[in-house]
Amino acid sequence: MHPDEPTDAAPSTEISALEADRQIQAGAFLLDVREDDEWQAGHAPAATHVPMGELSARAGEVPTDRTIICVCHLGGRSAVVADALNRGGWRALNLTGGMNAWAAAGLPVV
Repeated sequence: MHPDEPTDAAPSTEISALEADRQIQAGAFLLDVREDDEWQAGHAPAATHVPMGELSARAGEVPTDRTIICVCHLGGRSAVVADALNRGGWRALNLTGGMNAWAAAGLPVV
């Protein structure tokens, strides 16, 4: 190991919409943590909906053997969820910019 290399740097937990789409197609799990009305207004076709406030009660619905990509409206709530999942033993990433970035990248919304 080189002495100039950081030893405690955490891997980035942020992911772009296009990279998220690529990882979802390769098997990652897309977790939409928005509220019901936001979900109904439009979501990614591959997403599983578990509102942030219900996550602790529904954690069993989140697979432990796949990368989890968390998404909300703009990326704030999903960043909190990704951090909590990572601390709980999952491998989670936050979709930077949320569903706004997803739609702006031209990715499908249903």
